[in-house]
Amino acid sequence: MIRFLAIRLSLLLALLAPPFAEAQETPVIGTPAVTAEKPAPYDARLLRLSEILGSVHYLRTLCKDEAADGWRQSMQDLLDKEAGGEAQRRARMTAAFNRGYRTFASVYTACTAAAVVADERYRAEGATLASEITARFGN
Repeated sequence: MIRFLAIRLSLLLALLAPPFAEAQETPVIGTPAVTAEKPAPYDARLLRLSEILGSVHYLRTLCKDEAADGWRQSMQDLLDKEAGGEAQRRARMTAAFNRGYRTFASVYTACTAAAVVADERYRAEGATLASEITARFGN
């Protein structure tokens, strides 16, 4: 069920691109109610990891990293592996990524020493988080 080895590898590879927004499905009147998705015990950590990916993606783009698409691609891989057909989970993870991206976009408009330090700290936190999730919940 848990595919964290791929997540960990994706996180450790990653880099950047513009934030992505997912179109949310509009419920159709008269259709049967969709059953609530059961949260995984690691969902809070997964949301934090999504937010970190968005933050690092923005910072790497801002500082003109040459391998620009890696962080966004890592998020896409994470969505594909962990959210699959779960629309609500996918929407929460996408929102967390975009929140991380927008948070730094509202603070940093140029690549400064503080932006570089923030990038390093967030990448370290993301790597630690990915390792913890894999160690605790991985198969």
